[in-house]
Amino acid sequence: MTSLDLMGKILQFATGIVAFIAVFGLILFFLDRSSRGRKDFIQLALFLGPAMLLLAVGLIYPAIRTSFMAFTDRTGAFNGMDNFIWMFTQPQALITLWNTVLWVLLVPTISTVVGLVYAVLIDKSRGEKYYKMLVFMPMAISFVGASIIWRFMYAYRSPSREQYGLVNQIIVWFGGEPQQILQDSPWNTFALIVVMIWIQTGFAMVVLSAAIKGVPAEQHEAAELDGASPIQRFFNVTVPGIKSSIVVVVTTITIATLKVFDIVRTMTGGNFDTSVVANEMYTQAFRAGEPGRGAALALILFLMVTPIVVYNIRVLRKQREIR
Repeated sequence: MTSLDLMGKILQFATGIVAFIAVFGLILFFLDRSSRGRKDFIQLALFLGPAMLLLAVGLIYPAIRTSFMAFTDRTGAFNGMDNFIWMFTQPQALITLWNTVLWVLLVPTISTVVGLVYAVLIDKSRGEKYYKMLVFMPMAISFVGASIIWRFMYAYRSPSREQYGLVNQIIVWFGGEPQQILQDSPWNTFALIVVMIWIQTGFAMVVLSAAIKGVPAEQHEAAELDGASPIQRFFNVTVPGIKSSIVVVVTTITIATLKVFDIVRTMTGGNFDTSVVANEMYTQAFRAGEPGRGAALALILFLMVTPIVVYNIRVLRKQREIR
Protein backbone atom coordinates (compact mmCIF):
# COMPACT_ATOMS: atom_id res chain seq x y z
CA MET A 1 0.00 0.00 0.00
CA THR A 2 1.46 3.36 -1.03
CA SER A 3 1.54 6.40 1.22
CA LEU A 4 -1.07 8.04 -1.05
CA ASP A 5 -3.50 5.12 -0.59
CA LEU A 6 -2.90 5.20 3.16
CA MET A 7 -3.64 8.91 3.28
CA GLY A 8 -6.83 8.35 1.26
CA LYS A 9 -8.07 5.69 3.69
CA ILE A 10 -7.25 7.90 6.68
CA LEU A 11 -9.14 10.77 5.02
CA GLN A 12 -12.18 8.56 4.38
CA PHE A 13 -12.20 7.33 7.98
CA ALA A 14 -11.79 10.86 9.33
CA THR A 15 -14.63 12.08 7.12
CA GLY A 16 -16.90 9.38 8.50
CA ILE A 17 -16.05 10.35 12.08
CA VAL A 18 -16.65 14.04 11.32
CA ALA A 19 -20.01 13.20 9.72
CA PHE A 20 -20.99 11.21 12.80
CA ILE A 21 -20.00 14.04 15.14
CA ALA A 22 -21.92 16.54 12.99
CA VAL A 23 -25.12 14.49 12.94
CA PHE A 24 -24.91 13.72 16.64
CA GLY A 25 -24.16 17.37 17.40
CA LEU A 26 -27.22 18.50 15.45
CA ILE A 27 -29.42 16.11 17.39
CA LEU A 28 -28.03 17.39 20.68
CA PHE A 29 -28.48 20.97 19.50
CA PHE A 30 -32.15 20.48 18.71
CA LEU A 31 -32.67 18.61 21.93
CA ASP A 32 -31.07 21.46 23.83
CA ARG A 33 -33.41 23.96 22.17
CA SER A 34 -36.46 22.05 23.34
CA SER A 35 -38.26 22.70 26.58
CA ARG A 36 -36.82 19.63 28.29
CA GLY A 37 -34.80 20.02 31.43
CA ARG A 38 -31.08 19.40 31.65
CA LYS A 39 -31.65 15.99 33.22
CA ASP A 40 -33.92 14.85 30.40
CA PHE A 41 -31.43 16.20 27.87
CA ILE A 42 -28.57 14.14 29.34
CA GLN A 43 -30.74 11.02 29.48
CA LEU A 44 -31.75 11.40 25.85
CA ALA A 45 -28.15 12.06 24.83
CA LEU A 46 -26.99 8.89 26.58
CA PHE A 47 -29.87 6.96 25.08
CA LEU A 48 -29.22 8.14 21.52
CA GLY A 49 -25.42 7.91 21.73
CA PRO A 50 -25.02 4.14 21.13
CA ALA A 51 -27.65 4.18 18.39
CA MET A 52 -25.93 7.09 16.64
CA LEU A 53 -22.58 5.33 16.92
CA LEU A 54 -23.99 2.19 15.28
CA LEU A 55 -25.66 4.36 12.65
CA ALA A 56 -22.36 6.06 11.87
CA VAL A 57 -20.44 2.77 11.61
CA GLY A 58 -23.10 0.85 9.71
CA LEU A 59 -24.62 3.55 7.50
CA ILE A 60 -22.90 6.93 7.40
CA TYR A 61 -19.32 5.72 6.95
CA PRO A 62 -20.21 3.11 4.26
CA ALA A 63 -22.25 5.76 2.42
CA ILE A 64 -19.33 8.18 2.42
CA ARG A 65 -16.90 5.47 1.33
CA THR A 66 -19.24 4.40 -1.48
CA SER A 67 -19.47 8.02 -2.63
CA PHE A 68 -15.67 8.19 -2.84
CA MET A 69 -15.49 4.85 -4.70
CA ALA A 70 -17.92 6.13 -7.33
CA PHE A 71 -15.12 8.35 -8.63
CA THR A 72 -12.43 5.64 -8.84
CA ASP A 73 -11.52 2.90 -11.29
CA ARG A 74 -10.99 -0.81 -10.62
CA THR A 75 -7.54 -0.10 -9.13
CA GLY A 76 -8.87 2.52 -6.72
CA ALA A 77 -7.33 5.43 -8.62
CA PHE A 78 -9.36 8.61 -9.07
CA ASN A 79 -10.95 8.75 -12.53
CA GLY A 80 -13.30 11.71 -12.24
CA MET A 81 -16.71 11.27 -13.86
CA ASP A 82 -15.75 8.29 -16.02
CA ASN A 83 -18.09 5.88 -14.22
CA PHE A 84 -21.06 8.21 -14.67
CA ILE A 85 -20.14 8.84 -18.31
CA TRP A 86 -20.11 5.07 -18.84
CA MET A 87 -23.49 4.81 -17.16
CA PHE A 88 -25.18 7.32 -19.46
CA THR A 89 -23.43 6.47 -22.72
CA GLN A 90 -23.12 2.69 -22.95
CA PRO A 91 -26.17 1.02 -24.58
CA GLN A 92 -26.38 -1.77 -21.99
CA ALA A 93 -26.22 0.69 -19.10
CA LEU A 94 -28.93 2.83 -20.71
CA ILE A 95 -31.15 -0.25 -21.03
CA THR A 96 -30.62 -0.89 -17.33
CA LEU A 97 -31.66 2.66 -16.43
CA TRP A 98 -34.69 2.50 -18.72
CA ASN A 99 -35.77 -0.84 -17.20
CA THR A 100 -35.57 0.67 -13.73
CA VAL A 101 -37.74 3.62 -14.79
CA LEU A 102 -40.23 1.19 -16.33
CA TRP A 103 -40.40 -0.81 -13.11
CA VAL A 104 -40.97 2.34 -11.05
CA LEU A 105 -43.73 3.58 -13.36
CA LEU A 106 -45.67 0.31 -13.59
CA VAL A 107 -45.28 -1.58 -10.32
CA PRO A 108 -46.46 1.07 -7.80
CA THR A 109 -49.24 2.30 -10.09
CA ILE A 110 -50.73 -1.09 -10.98
CA SER A 111 -50.24 -2.58 -7.49
CA THR A 112 -51.94 0.39 -5.82
CA VAL A 113 -54.82 0.57 -8.30
CA VAL A 114 -55.52 -3.16 -8.22
CA GLY A 115 -55.18 -3.28 -4.43
CA LEU A 116 -57.52 -0.31 -3.99
CA VAL A 117 -60.18 -1.65 -6.34
CA TYR A 118 -60.02 -5.08 -4.73
CA ALA A 119 -60.25 -3.57 -1.24
CA VAL A 120 -63.37 -1.60 -2.24
CA LEU A 121 -65.04 -4.61 -3.88
CA ILE A 122 -64.58 -6.95 -0.90
CA ASP A 123 -65.28 -4.31 1.77
CA LYS A 124 -67.91 -5.60 4.22
CA SER A 125 -68.51 -8.74 2.16
CA ARG A 126 -69.30 -12.02 3.91
CA GLY A 127 -65.99 -13.72 3.10
CA GLU A 128 -63.82 -10.58 3.33
CA LYS A 129 -61.10 -12.10 5.51
CA TYR A 130 -60.70 -15.08 3.17
CA TYR A 131 -60.53 -12.85 0.09
CA LYS A 132 -57.87 -10.76 1.80
CA MET A 133 -55.89 -13.83 2.74
CA LEU A 134 -55.80 -15.08 -0.86
CA VAL A 135 -54.35 -11.82 -2.18
CA PHE A 136 -52.03 -11.21 0.78
CA MET A 137 -50.44 -14.69 0.71
CA PRO A 138 -47.74 -13.74 -1.85
CA MET A 139 -46.41 -11.19 0.66
CA ALA A 140 -45.52 -14.13 2.93
CA ILE A 141 -43.29 -15.60 0.22
CA SER A 142 -39.73 -14.39 -0.19
CA PHE A 143 -38.81 -12.69 -3.45
CA VAL A 144 -36.59 -15.65 -4.35
CA GLY A 145 -39.37 -18.12 -3.63
CA ALA A 146 -41.84 -16.12 -5.72
CA SER A 147 -39.29 -15.93 -8.54
CA ILE A 148 -38.86 -19.71 -8.57
CA ILE A 149 -42.63 -20.18 -8.67
CA TRP A 150 -42.95 -17.82 -11.63
CA ARG A 151 -40.02 -19.42 -13.45
CA PHE A 152 -42.11 -22.58 -13.53
CA MET A 153 -45.09 -20.52 -14.67
CA TYR A 154 -43.05 -19.14 -17.60
CA ALA A 155 -41.22 -22.39 -18.36
CA TYR A 156 -40.71 -23.17 -22.06
CA ARG A 157 -40.48 -26.41 -24.03
CA SER A 158 -40.27 -26.92 -27.77
CA PRO A 159 -43.64 -27.06 -29.58
CA SER A 160 -43.26 -30.80 -30.12
CA ARG A 161 -43.21 -31.47 -26.38
CA GLU A 162 -45.89 -31.08 -23.73
CA GLN A 163 -45.69 -27.78 -21.88
CA TYR A 164 -45.45 -27.77 -18.09
CA GLY A 165 -45.32 -23.97 -17.75
CA LEU A 166 -48.85 -22.70 -17.16
CA VAL A 167 -48.51 -19.57 -19.31
CA ASN A 168 -47.21 -21.44 -22.36
CA GLN A 169 -49.81 -24.18 -21.86
CA ILE A 170 -52.56 -21.55 -21.99
CA ILE A 171 -51.00 -20.14 -25.18
CA VAL A 172 -51.04 -23.63 -26.71
CA TRP A 173 -54.67 -24.17 -25.69
CA PHE A 174 -55.58 -21.04 -27.65
CA GLY A 175 -53.74 -22.33 -30.72
CA GLY A 176 -50.51 -20.35 -30.34
CA GLU A 177 -46.87 -21.38 -30.26
CA PRO A 178 -45.04 -21.58 -26.92
CA GLN A 179 -42.79 -18.60 -26.27
CA GLN A 180 -39.45 -18.24 -24.50
CA ILE A 181 -40.95 -15.59 -22.25
CA LEU A 182 -37.88 -14.92 -20.12
CA GLN A 183 -35.61 -14.52 -23.15
CA ASP A 184 -37.70 -12.45 -25.53
CA SER A 185 -36.92 -8.75 -25.01
CA PRO A 186 -38.66 -6.45 -24.11
CA TRP A 187 -41.54 -8.70 -23.05
CA ASN A 188 -39.35 -10.50 -20.53
CA THR A 189 -39.05 -7.29 -18.52
CA PHE A 190 -42.84 -7.04 -18.32
CA ALA A 191 -42.95 -10.70 -17.25
CA LEU A 192 -40.65 -9.88 -14.33
CA ILE A 193 -42.71 -6.81 -13.44
CA VAL A 194 -45.79 -9.05 -13.14
CA VAL A 195 -44.06 -10.97 -10.36
CA MET A 196 -43.42 -7.79 -8.36
CA ILE A 197 -47.01 -6.64 -8.86
CA TRP A 198 -48.26 -10.04 -7.71
CA ILE A 199 -46.28 -9.67 -4.49
CA GLN A 200 -47.00 -6.00 -3.72
CA THR A 201 -50.74 -5.96 -4.49
CA GLY A 202 -51.48 -7.75 -1.22
CA PHE A 203 -49.63 -5.08 0.75
CA ALA A 204 -51.53 -2.29 -1.00
CA MET A 205 -54.85 -4.06 -0.47
CA VAL A 206 -54.39 -4.58 3.27
CA VAL A 207 -53.27 -1.01 4.01
CA LEU A 208 -55.95 0.60 1.85
CA SER A 209 -58.66 -1.70 3.16
CA ALA A 210 -57.88 -0.56 6.71
CA ALA A 211 -57.92 3.07 5.54
CA ILE A 212 -61.29 2.63 3.83
CA LYS A 213 -62.83 1.39 7.05
CA GLY A 214 -61.63 4.59 8.71
CA VAL A 215 -63.65 6.83 6.38
CA PRO A 216 -66.73 8.05 8.33
CA ALA A 217 -69.92 6.32 7.20
CA GLU A 218 -71.77 9.64 7.54
CA GLN A 219 -69.88 11.02 4.54
CA HIS A 220 -71.03 8.12 2.35
CA GLU A 221 -74.58 8.45 3.59
CA ALA A 222 -74.61 12.19 2.89
CA ALA A 223 -73.25 11.66 -0.62
CA GLU A 224 -75.83 8.94 -1.26
CA LEU A 225 -78.66 11.25 -0.12
CA ASP A 226 -77.32 13.89 -2.52
CA GLY A 227 -77.79 11.38 -5.36
CA ALA A 228 -74.14 10.40 -5.89
CA SER A 229 -73.58 7.11 -7.68
CA PRO A 230 -71.23 4.44 -6.21
CA ILE A 231 -68.47 5.54 -8.61
CA GLN A 232 -68.95 9.20 -7.65
CA ARG A 233 -68.84 8.27 -3.95
CA PHE A 234 -65.64 6.35 -4.58
CA PHE A 235 -63.83 9.25 -6.26
CA ASN A 236 -65.31 12.09 -4.18
CA VAL A 237 -65.50 10.49 -0.72
CA THR A 238 -63.39 7.35 -0.45
CA VAL A 239 -60.28 8.43 -2.36
CA PRO A 240 -59.92 11.86 -0.64
CA GLY A 241 -60.47 10.17 2.73
CA ILE A 242 -57.60 7.73 2.23
CA LYS A 243 -55.21 10.02 0.34
CA SER A 244 -52.52 9.82 3.03
CA SER A 245 -52.64 6.01 2.98
CA ILE A 246 -52.35 5.99 -0.80
CA VAL A 247 -49.25 8.18 -0.57
CA VAL A 248 -47.68 5.80 1.97
CA VAL A 249 -48.46 2.75 -0.17
CA VAL A 250 -47.15 4.29 -3.39
CA THR A 251 -43.93 5.55 -1.83
CA THR A 252 -43.27 2.28 0.01
CA ILE A 253 -43.77 0.18 -3.12
CA THR A 254 -41.74 2.63 -5.19
CA ILE A 255 -38.75 2.37 -2.87
CA ALA A 256 -39.03 -1.43 -2.81
CA THR A 257 -39.20 -1.44 -6.61
CA LEU A 258 -36.12 0.76 -6.99
CA LYS A 259 -34.18 -1.72 -4.85
CA VAL A 260 -35.49 -4.85 -6.61
CA PHE A 261 -32.72 -7.38 -7.04
CA ASP A 262 -33.90 -10.86 -6.09
CA ILE A 263 -36.49 -11.27 -8.85
CA VAL A 264 -34.17 -10.23 -11.66
CA ARG A 265 -31.20 -12.18 -10.31
CA THR A 266 -33.17 -15.38 -9.77
CA MET A 267 -35.20 -15.42 -12.99
CA THR A 268 -32.83 -14.08 -15.64
CA GLY A 269 -29.61 -13.06 -13.90
CA GLY A 270 -29.98 -9.70 -15.61
CA ASN A 271 -29.45 -11.28 -19.03
CA PHE A 272 -31.57 -10.70 -22.14
CA ASP A 273 -31.84 -6.94 -21.44
CA THR A 274 -33.66 -7.37 -18.14
CA SER A 275 -31.12 -5.88 -15.71
CA VAL A 276 -32.04 -3.08 -13.32
CA VAL A 277 -29.86 -0.70 -11.32
CA ALA A 278 -29.66 -2.84 -8.16
CA ASN A 279 -28.76 -5.97 -10.13
CA GLU A 280 -26.25 -4.14 -12.33
CA MET A 281 -24.66 -2.66 -9.22
CA TYR A 282 -23.99 -6.18 -7.94
CA THR A 283 -22.82 -7.39 -11.35
CA GLN A 284 -20.32 -4.58 -11.83
CA ALA A 285 -18.98 -4.62 -8.28
CA PHE A 286 -18.67 -8.37 -7.71
CA ARG A 287 -18.74 -10.05 -11.14
CA ALA A 288 -17.08 -7.64 -13.53
CA GLY A 289 -14.47 -6.43 -11.02
CA GLU A 290 -15.55 -2.78 -11.35
CA PRO A 291 -16.31 -1.59 -7.80
CA GLY A 292 -16.21 2.03 -8.96
CA ARG A 293 -19.03 1.46 -11.42
CA GLY A 294 -20.99 -0.47 -8.81
CA ALA A 295 -20.56 2.40 -6.37
CA ALA A 296 -21.67 4.90 -9.02
CA LEU A 297 -24.82 2.86 -9.63
CA ALA A 298 -25.44 2.71 -5.89
CA LEU A 299 -25.08 6.49 -5.71
CA ILE A 300 -27.56 6.94 -8.56
CA LEU A 301 -29.97 4.59 -6.78
CA PHE A 302 -29.66 6.67 -3.62
CA LEU A 303 -30.37 9.86 -5.58
CA MET A 304 -33.45 8.25 -7.13
CA VAL A 305 -34.83 7.23 -3.73
CA THR A 306 -34.13 10.54 -1.97
CA PRO A 307 -36.87 12.69 -3.66
CA ILE A 308 -39.47 10.05 -2.84
CA VAL A 309 -38.49 10.01 0.82
CA VAL A 310 -38.43 13.82 0.98
CA TYR A 311 -41.89 14.04 -0.60
CA ASN A 312 -43.26 11.48 1.84
CA ILE A 313 -41.84 13.41 4.80
CA ARG A 314 -43.36 16.68 3.52
CA VAL A 315 -46.79 15.07 3.15
CA LEU A 316 -46.66 13.60 6.66
CA ARG A 317 -45.53 16.96 8.07
CA LYS A 318 -48.46 18.76 6.43
CA GLN A 319 -50.86 16.18 7.86
CA ARG A 320 -49.36 16.69 11.30
CA GLU A 321 -49.86 20.44 11.01
CA ILE A 322 -53.50 19.95 10.03
CA ARG A 323 -54.09 17.76 13.07
